[in-house]
Amino acid sequence: MAFGKEDLDLVLVPSGLLIMFLYHIILLYRYLHLPHTTVIGFENNDKRAWVERIMQDNKRDTGTVLSVISSNISAVTFLCSVSLSLSSLIGTWLGSSSSHEVFTSELIYGNVNPSILTIKYISLLTCLLLAFGFFVQSARHFVHANYLISTPDSNIPASYVELAVIRGGDFWSLGLRALYFALTLLLWFFGPIPMFVSSLVLVIFLHYMDTNTRPFHDHQLPGRQLVKEVGQRITDVAVNIHQHTETFETKENTTTASMKSVDPPISVLTDSISQDQQYMLKMDL
Repeated sequence: MAFGKEDLDLVLVPSGLLIMFLYHIILLYRYLHLPHTTVIGFENNDKRAWVERIMQDNKRDTGTVLSVISSNISAVTFLCSVSLSLSSLIGTWLGSSSSHEVFTSELIYGNVNPSILTIKYISLLTCLLLAFGFFVQSARHFVHANYLISTPDSNIPASYVELAVIRGGDFWSLGLRALYFALTLLLWFFGPIPMFVSSLVLVIFLHYMDTNTRPFHDHQLPGRQLVKEVGQRITDVAVNIHQHTETFETKENTTTASMKSVDPPISVLTDSISQDQQYMLKMDL
């Protein structure tokens, strides 16, 4: 049995999806165990510093902080609407009869059977719905962070706000990844070769965009700077005390050694005096 163009879908499409899945599994491992090598980990480090700074500032810049959160919510809402609109469009296209005529022509080099075309529609629709769900969760966490920051006279720990902000960013990244998968599946409608090539190009592009070579920035917050200065002064005082102690011990040892060096002449003088007294007693007798 010869290998025809209908068999390309069985080889190239799973290969392209496998390459993308392997890349994202490696990226997930790096994000969990080597966050400094990923752009997501680098951004999360800056987000933690931002949350700690705004929570230490007694919420004096609440308006600026809320505008930052609101801009993130607006971006998430926009992509959420785009994903839902595309899902509705794909569903409508799937239900129409003219859709099978567009992507079943002889110009497409691959399998153009109606069953394969249905799998393409369902796969693309699944990725768009996943993106919609991820963006909804991202908006939920950003709204929750908005509530935590704007709560008046509260003693909410900074870790709560930090968790909400970072989770919102993580779901944002997951939504974008779902859209990347949807892009490759969209090109599958034009044949397995464009889908496989787009998978390779996308993985190379994402590797360049997700890799971080800069070390984490050590954000000097006011509280940390004060603790660092106090610790440095305590260290200087301890060093000075240790130096003075060593100097005092050295002087004391020198004085003791000089006293010991004077002792032999005094003993000799005492012996000579006692001998003179004995001689005088003998002369008197």
